[in-house]
Amino acid sequence: MRIAILAFPRVQLLDVAGPADVFAEAARQLGRPAAYRVQVIGTGAGLLRSSNGLRLAVDATVATQRGRIDTLLVAGSPDIEDMAGDPALYDWLRRQSRTVRRYGSVCSGAFVLAAAGLLDGKRVATHWNATARLAVACPLASVEPDAIYVKDGKLFTSAGVTAGMDLALAMVEEDHGRELALRVARELVMFLKRPGGQSQFSAHLAAQTAERSSVREVQAHVLANLKDDLSVPALARHAGMSERSFARTFRSEAGTTPAEFVENARIDAARRLAEASDLPAKRLADAVGYANVDGFRRAFGRRLGVSLVEYRRRFAT
Repeated sequence: MRIAILAFPRVQLLDVAGPADVFAEAARQLGRPAAYRVQVIGTGAGLLRSSNGLRLAVDATVATQRGRIDTLLVAGSPDIEDMAGDPALYDWLRRQSRTVRRYGSVCSGAFVLAAAGLLDGKRVATHWNATARLAVACPLASVEPDAIYVKDGKLFTSAGVTAGMDLALAMVEEDHGRELALRVARELVMFLKRPGGQSQFSAHLAAQTAERSSVREVQAHVLANLKDDLSVPALARHAGMSERSFARTFRSEAGTTPAEFVENARIDAARRLAEASDLPAKRLADAVGYANVDGFRRAFGRRLGVSLVEYRRRFAT
């Protein structure tokens, strides 16, 4: 299968290299080098200087590319707006979209597809910091603001940068099954193979954003002790602060209330347990600190937008 990745000056290099390495490793695992052949297509000839300063050689340009493409991906860039207004590029993308088996984008590459009219009526994802802009740029698309990647028919779109590797893994799984995709993920030392509907953020990532060490310490305590009493009074005592001062400081530093952070942490842990085990809802609730299974079910649905049963149907291993 020929995988073509469209790149241009100031491209985010990992948007190209990440998916390329996933496809190359899949071919290696299959023992068939020709299973995936990655081709970089440039908007112009010669070397492209990426956003980090490294240069990338292209195999062909939009004008010189020949032969059938199986999968076409558009890489992103911090300066994606500079790609606006190239009718020849948009015509080429529209032609390719009609003949390729699947097409899509990594990160802000979605803006190029939007300008070509290829996102209209579709569910799409992009970098969390660009979702609002994409919704304005392409009002006919349904932008999913927190998804890692989204598949809608033959269109695949992913969130920022490293999520392009998750997108490529999903394509490998579609082509050759889950076992191969997991072997590739392990070989590339990816933390886990993330389903597309998962959040771009986790409670562990959120816990790294606070400036004050006292707030970070409380967040670490929450993540390590989900079954404990994590009420505001208990956390304020742990921080050595009054309840009022603690709640105000925590919200200012973490951008969320202590109760919201605790709920996020518990549901994040429950989500991972639900993917990897068949524990019933009551035992899941107990494992992450919920005394009431109905309250757990409501929190799960509120945080993830789907019921526990539906989440397992989509994502359980």
